[in-house]
Amino acid sequence: MIAITRLGMLTMASCLGISLLQQANGQEQTTSVKPLSHAHAHNDYEHARPLYDALDEGFNSVEADVYLVDGELLVAHDFWNVSKKRTLERLYLIPLQERIQANKGRVFPGGPVFTLLVDIKRDGASAYAALEKLLAKYSGFISQTLDGKDTEKAVTVIISGDRPKSFIEASNPRYAGVDGRLSDLDSDEPASLLPLISDNWSLQFRYRGDGEMSETDRTKLREIVAKAHSKGRRVRFWATPESDSIWKELQSAQVDLIGTDNLKKLSAFLNAP
Repeated sequence: MIAITRLGMLTMASCLGISLLQQANGQEQTTSVKPLSHAHAHNDYEHARPLYDALDEGFNSVEADVYLVDGELLVAHDFWNVSKKRTLERLYLIPLQERIQANKGRVFPGGPVFTLLVDIKRDGASAYAALEKLLAKYSGFISQTLDGKDTEKAVTVIISGDRPKSFIEASNPRYAGVDGRLSDLDSDEPASLLPLISDNWSLQFRYRGDGEMSETDRTKLREIVAKAHSKGRRVRFWATPESDSIWKELQSAQVDLIGTDNLKKLSAFLNAP
């Protein structure tokens, strides 16, 4: 019995040592990597190591889908896949806080403001109320607006999906902005409230990455970006084909966030000379 106990203790110590080594190696990788301001991890939580895999590749923006279940925001693409172990706080906010503290106030040392896109899948108003309370716990590193004054911090949170815009706008302090659509291009809302314009690529453009992009599509893309930028907003498209040819067009048009499920492929593309 004593031998088993000692063996168990040795096993635990060994596992702990491996865990600490893995954490140290992960920290070394992610703090030395070049941050990629335009790289957005679509459905980031579906990777083996949510957040960390994206950070290891230099991604400066990640997306998490959430459902409100029994007062907690659980991360999953589909409701039947939710797990109480996979909370927004556990997968994203706590690791971001630890990393920011280790890196002297930034997700990447000396790097740009990081984007956390929270896609509320349903029950927008209730989910946002829970999110607002949660973000308040981490207000030390979350960009916010108080009494009309904007304060940029290490992480900017943007709400997508079921967006209760009136509730978000009424918050004071407000810890999140709203993910707009192309219909919001002419909006006069402040950029802190409407910091991003996103839409479905396949519904707006015919180009799928084969051959040359038509001048009609290319002109439309540039006009969208120019108009958004004139209002201080960034631009993102979802449902973009995973191809270098698409990414080259997005990059050439100065689209701000290029989304992907293939972290290594986009990282290699953006890091290419």
